[in-house]
Amino acid sequence: MKYKLAYVAFVGFLLAACGNWSTQVSAESISGARPNIILVMTDDQGMGDLSCMGNPDLRTPNLDRFYKMSTRFTDFHVSPTCAPTRSALMSGRHEFRNGVTHTIKERERMALSTTTFPALLSKSGYATGIFGKWHLGDEDAYQPYNRGFTETFIHGAGGIGQSYEGSCADFPPNQNAQGRYFDNAILHNDTIVSTQGFCTDVFFRAALGWIKSQNDSGTPFFAYISTNAPHGPMIAPENYKRRFAESGWDAEKTQGRYGMIENIDDNFGLLMKKVDEWNLAENTLVIFMTDNGQAGRGGKKNGKPAKMFTAGFKTGKGSPQEGGTHVPAFWRWKGVLGEGVDVPALTAHIDLYRTFCDLAGAAIPAGIQSIDGRSLVPLLENPKAAWPDRNLFVHQGRWAKGADPNKSKYKQCAIRTARWRLVNSSVLYDIENDPYEDHDVASDHPEVVAKLRKAYDAWWEETVPLMVNENAAYATEHPQVVRYEEQLKRRGIPNWTPPNL
Repeated sequence: MKYKLAYVAFVGFLLAACGNWSTQVSAESISGARPNIILVMTDDQGMGDLSCMGNPDLRTPNLDRFYKMSTRFTDFHVSPTCAPTRSALMSGRHEFRNGVTHTIKERERMALSTTTFPALLSKSGYATGIFGKWHLGDEDAYQPYNRGFTETFIHGAGGIGQSYEGSCADFPPNQNAQGRYFDNAILHNDTIVSTQGFCTDVFFRAALGWIKSQNDSGTPFFAYISTNAPHGPMIAPENYKRRFAESGWDAEKTQGRYGMIENIDDNFGLLMKKVDEWNLAENTLVIFMTDNGQAGRGGKKNGKPAKMFTAGFKTGKGSPQEGGTHVPAFWRWKGVLGEGVDVPALTAHIDLYRTFCDLAGAAIPAGIQSIDGRSLVPLLENPKAAWPDRNLFVHQGRWAKGADPNKSKYKQCAIRTARWRLVNSSVLYDIENDPYEDHDVASDHPEVVAKLRKAYDAWWEETVPLMVNENAAYATEHPQVVRYEEQLKRRGIPNWTPPNL
């Protein structure tokens, strides 16, 4: 592994010296190079929630610096909401094909027939850790430690303190509305522990301690840092809210939301500092992305309604349009990937499965779920590599419990190609020439509408039988509540000791 990485770095140096850095090295050079992988994915943060993307109110210097050092996928897409994105990411295929058609109602549980890429990385010798939000099922069989992760450090449900009918609910102490994102109960492998401090700080600290231990032992690793922030409720430490209060932003939404984002930036800066300090940069791929479009789009400033910066997008979280699925995706592998390089190809979360297995040299066995995604390795090595057009399918889901999915077939849906976006089977946007969806051109291009509708119809027909959670009965108890109460009675809830960094 060390020899291969040294070769990659050397070839990269030669390319840089020749002024042709963006072409990168050959595909076989990084396929199987077995880098460490750190994936940071934030919750509900959109394209407009970074100062490097033009936000005039936020200060995100660490992510701005990372952006400048990264290879950026500029047409990268996820699902419209959180559990669906996580399911597609873990499986390499559309979330509906894993039974995930909602974020609650037992429809957030990723089908047990799904083989995750962390499971394949683990089989190939990687340590695999998750820190933060899982949101793919709270029952034991669905938990990360049974889906390929060797280290688990998570809250329950889809957000800290959430509780819904069925199995989806966080641990009891986290359901206290006061201080909801502070001093949380967290599941650390097989033990619920009591943490001290703000949730994002805790998740990054836990991840860094684990990363350090893997590095010290010489074990390649995949670290998935999936923050619950900046998902609502909008809670941040007071020192992160202060500047926005002084600027006149409302306390109910904006101060907390923007404060959470700047806190994420500080933690990301600490992560990158430690990556350098621990000499990890040249054999570690670090990725920053978000799980859906921007959730916070408006608030009040000086008592008057005010729009938040959205990077031009007219919609956000939950929308089948561009603003619901188009998110940041910054990739850095020092000395291997180009710095300040944009990759315009149409890419998506479903592509990470094959990409990570490709990089890790992890075999994808026959007989698992069919995978919709592609490997991004050719684009990482040459941003101008051939990349055939494709169809990306989008659906908000979230129809009523027990309803016939077919009645929602054309509601809140889209199909995206490199040029076109067909929304709700009738509205067509020429994204290549109209990236912010100002003009419906369906009447000008009926042949495109017909072609995309036919592709969508075929996809839907294949997908409906795979929606295995639609008629699942509600669980009669909350498994994480039961787990907490049983542990409290049996041995108590120990305090978590933050690792030394």
